[in-house]
Amino acid sequence: MSTVPPVRSTPSSMETLTPPITPKLNADPTSQPSKKFIDDPEHVPADVNIPDNYVSYTLKHQKSLPPLGWDNWYTELNWLHVAILAGTPVIGLVGAYYTPLRWETAVWSVVYYYMTGLGITAGYHRLWAHRSYNASKPLQYVLAFVGAGAVEGSIKWWSRGHRAHHRYTDTDLDPYNAHRGLLWSHIGWMVVKPRRKPGVADVSDLTKNEIVRWQHKYYLSLVVIMGFLFPTVVAGLCWGDWQGGYIYAGLLRLCFVHHSTFCVNSLAHWLGETPFDDKHSPRDHLVTALVTIGEGYHNFHHQFPMDYRNAIKWYQYDPTKWFIWSCQKLGLASHLKSFPDNEVRKGQLTMQLKRLRETQETLSWPTDNSDLPVISWESYLEQAKSRPVICIAGFIHDVSDFLDDHPGGRHLLTKHIGRDATTAFFGGVYDHSNAAHNLLAMKRVGVLHGGSPHGLEDKVIPPSQRLRIARYNEIGGSGYSSAALSDGEGLLG
Repeated sequence: MSTVPPVRSTPSSMETLTPPITPKLNADPTSQPSKKFIDDPEHVPADVNIPDNYVSYTLKHQKSLPPLGWDNWYTELNWLHVAILAGTPVIGLVGAYYTPLRWETAVWSVVYYYMTGLGITAGYHRLWAHRSYNASKPLQYVLAFVGAGAVEGSIKWWSRGHRAHHRYTDTDLDPYNAHRGLLWSHIGWMVVKPRRKPGVADVSDLTKNEIVRWQHKYYLSLVVIMGFLFPTVVAGLCWGDWQGGYIYAGLLRLCFVHHSTFCVNSLAHWLGETPFDDKHSPRDHLVTALVTIGEGYHNFHHQFPMDYRNAIKWYQYDPTKWFIWSCQKLGLASHLKSFPDNEVRKGQLTMQLKRLRETQETLSWPTDNSDLPVISWESYLEQAKSRPVICIAGFIHDVSDFLDDHPGGRHLLTKHIGRDATTAFFGGVYDHSNAAHNLLAMKRVGVLHGGSPHGLEDKVIPPSQRLRIARYNEIGGSGYSSAALSDGEGLLG
């Protein structure tokens, strides 16, 4: 789903339309004809003039930095990020060794972990990066403040990278490409200088947001205040634990928030299932949801990124969704976006059908009608003298390997050798189970000349084949095929 704001073009007549112009990659955006369709000419989307083959063109022509090796690693590290991500836990653990943990500080550390975590998940991620709901100014300021306390960059910087991640998922234009490994997508992309510039992503809507501009301008000050001073002051003024507030609610809390968020880029692309789409790496898993404040249903999220929910079932763990919903009830949030349930269920059904198809292809099925020899009644009678063959519903079946396994006894089969046992099989003696129908079809060795008796058309197809998963290009075939539709029924795979 594109992150580009919708453009409006309403030609008055067909005569006003002109052939599309293919822009050049490095063309001046101000000279492009598409600018007149932008809502606000002062904020032209960064990706409005990219060519249709942008991804392949960029990967082919944009030179990447050389691989990281023993001879250049010290020049290719982002030492500021290394200092923050390595120094924070080291100082925190050393400080914790000398600082007793009071229960009040422990509770406050957990509370502030969720506050700053929600600043990222409900603020940076679902509000600003994906615009999945509208927030009042008071709520935006709160989320901007506590989001800065997570020390993960400004709203504008974070959202730009995340929008690139969604647009170019699993490619080299994805800043935290999961195909480069779990460690890279978790933390490597931050401590190593990017090998190539992330793909273009528009944040012109955020540039117009006064709160986003304010936070971006004063971000460093907000980091010091909300990341370290605020949690320390709360613990110090309220119960006199200044040192504990700094160590536990400041440093160690920050370490947990960092790796909680990082798991969305790494663990959520590695652990779990793909119930909506398996084209890309995002996955759904409860464990990831637990460690990321509800961001663990990532396969759903990548399919429906503008949905304010990550978890769609009431029992799934998604405190970020509950927070946004509560804010709506309090009048602090509005216009919560959710994808139509019909389309969500289509995504689920598509994957269910795909897995059924995979299972279907591992099973053995009866020989196609067109591959069976046509046998006359006289020939059938002649063959029945030397082999145990039985005619049922217009098919000749060889039951030699089932005589001793028949639940009703061998005699019930031998008495029908060389005869038509259709009536007996279909309820005259016993109304056989679906399993019996399916097994019988596997024993077909021929088709009786003239076909099945009138009125038995629906019994010709065994139950296991009355609903089959068929690809779109298998539907047009004529006649019955074990790989296509049967009995006029079928499911698209």
